[in-house]
Amino acid sequence: MTKLMITYMILTVIPISIIGYIAYSQYTKSIEKQVGEYIPKLLEQANENIENQLNEVRQLPDALYNSSQVIEVLRKDSFQNKSTILKDKFLVNSYLSRTYINGGNSDILGVFLLSKNRLFTSTKTSFTGLGLESSSLPYGQDIELNGREEIILPYQTNLEFKGNPPFIVLMRQLRDYENQENLGTILIAIDLSFFEKALNNLKEDKNSNIWITDPDGRIIYHTNPTLIGEYDQKNESYPNINGSFKTTLLDENHLISTEDFHQYDWRVFHSIALKDLTKETDAVRYGTIIAFIIVVFLSIVISIILAWNVSNPLKKLTKLMKQVEKGNFNVDLSIHSRDEIGTLAKSFNSMITEINTLIKKNYKIELRQKNAELYALQSQINPHFMYNTLETIGYAVEEEETESVIKMVTLLGKMLRYSLNNKDKVVPVSFELTHTTNYLTIQKFRFEDRISFEINENVNTNQFYIPKFIMQPIIENSIKYGLDQHETCIIIITIDKTSDNEIVIRIKDNGPGINEKVLEKLNTSLRKDPMAGRDSSFGLINVHARISMIFGEPYGLEVNSRTYEGTEVILKLPMVTEGEVLDMTGGEDIA
Repeated sequence: MTKLMITYMILTVIPISIIGYIAYSQYTKSIEKQVGEYIPKLLEQANENIENQLNEVRQLPDALYNSSQVIEVLRKDSFQNKSTILKDKFLVNSYLSRTYINGGNSDILGVFLLSKNRLFTSTKTSFTGLGLESSSLPYGQDIELNGREEIILPYQTNLEFKGNPPFIVLMRQLRDYENQENLGTILIAIDLSFFEKALNNLKEDKNSNIWITDPDGRIIYHTNPTLIGEYDQKNESYPNINGSFKTTLLDENHLISTEDFHQYDWRVFHSIALKDLTKETDAVRYGTIIAFIIVVFLSIVISIILAWNVSNPLKKLTKLMKQVEKGNFNVDLSIHSRDEIGTLAKSFNSMITEINTLIKKNYKIELRQKNAELYALQSQINPHFMYNTLETIGYAVEEEETESVIKMVTLLGKMLRYSLNNKDKVVPVSFELTHTTNYLTIQKFRFEDRISFEINENVNTNQFYIPKFIMQPIIENSIKYGLDQHETCIIIITIDKTSDNEIVIRIKDNGPGINEKVLEKLNTSLRKDPMAGRDSSFGLINVHARISMIFGEPYGLEVNSRTYEGTEVILKLPMVTEGEVLDMTGGEDIA
């Protein structure tokens, strides 16, 4: 099948792909050429529109000469009384508002008239950075402009308006034509939005960028206002031509068109990514590719069908073999043909059946062995303390303590009855607690006030099941080592449940504790194979082995201890109910 597919791709797919790529490349180049010729013409028209609007703005200062009152105020010197100064300021400011701010020109942000240390203003919004201090003025008050206008760019002044709109300032010196004296200087701040209006036809594509720079490459206007006033770092790398060129200086391939202004020493740029320029071409390309893929897919399907009868049985066999590797032997290769593949399938099924039978047989043998070992471990625990108990009863008989003898004999009988039932692997927690209480009560008869114990039950002990005889060996150790070092042995047993559906039994004593090396060795033994310690002396390892054999390795016993601070043994078991015990044991050997 692989050889057929490779041959088909060499003969059909590769040639068609090459032809399609060449056609797409030629079509893309054609679009780039057309756009490269069209955009510069639009830029030239936009430049003319901007220059015409600037020429209109340059006529705005002449409106001041229409008011003889304003001219008269400007002719006065600044040494007037306060009342006259305020009256003149109100008159001029009102005229500036009527003529410029409310005069119908929406692009004007503010007008500032500087005359003989007086500042007259009218703005659309609040401003900062312009005052009578000489340092705040672009060219001072008394510069001789000889009738010319100066255009102050945003980065050449400290003037700022609320909202920080981009703007330019037209500055013109006012002359008194009657006596040929300087009346002052007028500054008109114009919002750069009129650039946007002139360049509106070029902004239809939202992914394009337009900017205007001065001779030094500093940006006067940009579609991204945050870049106004910054230097175009790549300006020197652009060719000094009017027209279009491609560049890779930006993040990706771009087509840049540029045009110089006629009346100003400015230059306008238009940039658009080639991928955005060829979006429609890409749509055609994707459509062609989809159609090509469909044709190729249909051809491949036909080729696959021809080889299906040979390759499919082998794929099935490979898949089933992987499942067998993972331990799943309940598989069947359902092929009934009489050829070599059919013979192979028949042999495979026969082999899997034989392996499955042998595994089940060995599993049953191993399970019986573990059950036998479990009974042996359980039997080790039953008669451990009987001798000492009988000895205590003997002393009580000699002392004629009849009630104590009766109570001890009764408790011992209950414990023997509990231990003789070797069929019970797991019992309710309440049964094990009763057995433990009986054991501790007998020990209290022996040692009297030297032993005290407390049992805290925080779960329903009748509902959940645990293995038999897992608490008594631990308590025996606590009593043995506790009474050797202390006058009184205190044992606290707490039974809790966790959010992980586990029962935790904590047996804590006030004994001498275990030193660090012995504790580490003990915990290492507990983490090993549970059956590895089955020949050990009666104690913790046997209890841990029983829990692990019944419920699995995640459960068992853990020891925490510090020298002279006592020892805490933690038994972690699953929350097993009676129904789950039946499922676990198959209905046999439960309490």
